[in-house]
Amino acid sequence: MTAHGSKMRAYQLDKLGGLEGLVLAERDIPSPGTGGVLVRVRASSLNFRDLIILSGGYPAPVPSGRVPLSDGAGEVVAVGAGVTRFKPGDRVINAFFPNWFGGAFNAMPEQYVSDHDGWLTEYKVVSAEALAAMPKHLTFEEAATLPCAAVTAWSALSGVRTGDTVLTQGTGGVSLFAVQLAKAFGARVIATTSTPEKAQRLRDLGADEVVDYRATPDWGDRVRELTGGRGVDRVVEVGGPDTLTQSVKTIAYGGQISLVGVLAGAEGGIDFMTMFMSLATFKPIVVGSRRDLEDLGRTLEQHEVRPVIDSVFSFDDAKAGWSHFADRQLFGKVVIRH
Repeated sequence: MTAHGSKMRAYQLDKLGGLEGLVLAERDIPSPGTGGVLVRVRASSLNFRDLIILSGGYPAPVPSGRVPLSDGAGEVVAVGAGVTRFKPGDRVINAFFPNWFGGAFNAMPEQYVSDHDGWLTEYKVVSAEALAAMPKHLTFEEAATLPCAAVTAWSALSGVRTGDTVLTQGTGGVSLFAVQLAKAFGARVIATTSTPEKAQRLRDLGADEVVDYRATPDWGDRVRELTGGRGVDRVVEVGGPDTLTQSVKTIAYGGQISLVGVLAGAEGGIDFMTMFMSLATFKPIVVGSRRDLEDLGRTLEQHEVRPVIDSVFSFDDAKAGWSHFADRQLFGKVVIRH
C-alpha cells in the first residue's frame, strides 16, 4: 500500500515506553523548499538506538509525535530550488547525522528522531546535503542498513591495513559489517559468538577464527593464543564494560579498541592500570559523517559487499519488525520495506 493523492502514511511515537505508543498516522506529503529534496522512502532499518528511544531511555529528549528510525533509502521524486547534488529518479540514502558532512567530531550534530522526524514514513523532505548516492549494486532494502551500523563499523576500523588482525564481537549489525569490511581491507578476523550455528555463519562471512564466549568465558586469553601471544591490532568493542576486560586482554601494544556500544550492559568496571599498561588507544566511535558514508559506499561497490539481512517486514507490519528486533535473536539487519 502506498500514499494516495497528497496524503502519505507515517509512523509516529505518540508515547514512549512500548510499542503501543507507535501509531500509524496520515500526513500531507511535504514539498521541498530551497535546497531540499523529496524522497519516496523505499526501505528503512532498525538499530539498537531505536529500542532505547522506544523505551524512553534515550539521553536526548524525543518530542511526542516524532517519526522514528535513523536509516532510510529511497528515490528522489522532486527537488527544490538550488539543488544540484541530485535529480528526480536518483537512488539515495541518508547520512546518520544530517548536518555532519566531514572532518573531526567536535560538536554534537543534529539527529533524526530527537531533532528531526526519522525515516519510518512513505515520503520525506530533507536537505540535499544530508543524502548520499546509494551504492549501485544494492537493493533499497540492503542500502537502508548502511547509515548507522555500516558507517559505525567503517569508523571503528579506520586505519586498519592489510595484514592487521581485527577482533569482532557477536552477530549484531555493526559486528557483521566489521567482519565484511575488515576482510575487504585484507585483515585477519577473529570473531566471538555464542553458538556453533552462528560460528559457522561467521566463518561463511569470512571470519578466520571464531571463539565461543559461552564455552570460553576467558575468551580474551584464547584470542591472544590465536595470535601467537601478540594480540590483535583492532577491537570493535560493542559489549561495553562487561566485555571490555576481556577485550583489553586481546589488544596488542599500540593497538586500538574502538568503543562502539554497551550491548552487554553499562554496568561493570575495569582496572585502570590494566588499561594503562596495554598502551592501547581507546577511541569512542560516534557513527560517522556523510563523507564516511560516501567512502563506505565506494568501498562496498568496489568489493561487491552486500549487507547481511536477517529479515524484511512490510510497512504495514512494522510493529512486528520492531518486536522481532527487540527479541535480539538475530543474524543481520531487520529491514522495513515501504
